[in-house]
Amino acid sequence: MATENINIPELTKKDFQVDNEIKWCAGCGNFAILNSVINVLPNIGVRKEDVVFVSGIGCSSRFPYYIKTYGFHGLHGRAAAIASGVKVANPNLSVWQITGDGDCMAIGGNHFIHLLRRNIDINILLLNNKIYGLTKGQYSPTTPKGSKTKTSPEGTIEEAFKPGELAIGSGAHFFARVVDTDQKMMRDAFYQSAMHKGAALTEVLENCVIFNHAAHVDITDKAVKDENTIYLQHGEKMLFGHEKDKGLVLDGLKLKVVKIGEEGYTLDDILVHDAECEDTTLHYMLARMNRPEFPLALGVIRNFQGTCYDQLLEKQIEEAKKTSPIKNMDQLMNSGSVFEN
Repeated sequence: MATENINIPELTKKDFQVDNEIKWCAGCGNFAILNSVINVLPNIGVRKEDVVFVSGIGCSSRFPYYIKTYGFHGLHGRAAAIASGVKVANPNLSVWQITGDGDCMAIGGNHFIHLLRRNIDINILLLNNKIYGLTKGQYSPTTPKGSKTKTSPEGTIEEAFKPGELAIGSGAHFFARVVDTDQKMMRDAFYQSAMHKGAALTEVLENCVIFNHAAHVDITDKAVKDENTIYLQHGEKMLFGHEKDKGLVLDGLKLKVVKIGEEGYTLDDILVHDAECEDTTLHYMLARMNRPEFPLALGVIRNFQGTCYDQLLEKQIEEAKKTSPIKNMDQLMNSGSVFEN
């Protein structure tokens, strides 16, 4: 969220770039994600010293070292709790939480759902490579069922978490999904996240070249991505395919993929994306679409503006200050029943 600061100096991406070596594996998707974030920050209307990045543990969580803002490298799964405290303590800050599918969906899962439920004004970037990369290739909560990893040599027997489904079920007001191979898509989602007042979750499907290479190739490969994904934009028809001749319609209470010109369907029948709708029903269905029956939904899927926890808390504090007979610490310590020597 943009702050209320005035006289904000003109910033460029160079203002956020560090001079030290960036220690991720060559070819890691984190480089593209970092570059996209650095390109967005100069445009969100916030002074550099009012931006804070908080992370937990994992490859993604080295992020605060590689961006020239305030940062906090926290404990495993606890970034949401730390970021919540930072934002509530100083609502004027633009707070970003960087997390991974292991850090966020496993040990940090409880913090994750309650941050979304409370709707604290924090930008959450969930970097999802569907594997534990830092600890060398164990399966994570988002690893597809049946995958063979170092901790599942015979194939995983667990159903994978779908972050978007979990987020919207937790009451998320903002959810976007992007891929690390499309920097324009990332920049657009990150900017909309920064402008949104409330908890804004962006799931970034990224590639781990070492331990889970090509995990997302079925949606990022140029030969198939137009057929296997649908890029949703608010106010536009839900169309996809090489020729933009396929789309989504409602068939009773379910979504259905149709081809324009077949079965009597025309362009007028195709749904228009309303990211700002308060009702979560369609957003939930879009977030949980999966191949091969459906294309994977990308872009900003939900962007409903509700009330923020931190704003409501500030309002309560201001009201309490006006009505409380106690105005300072001395009055507090010497009021009521006190012990005297």
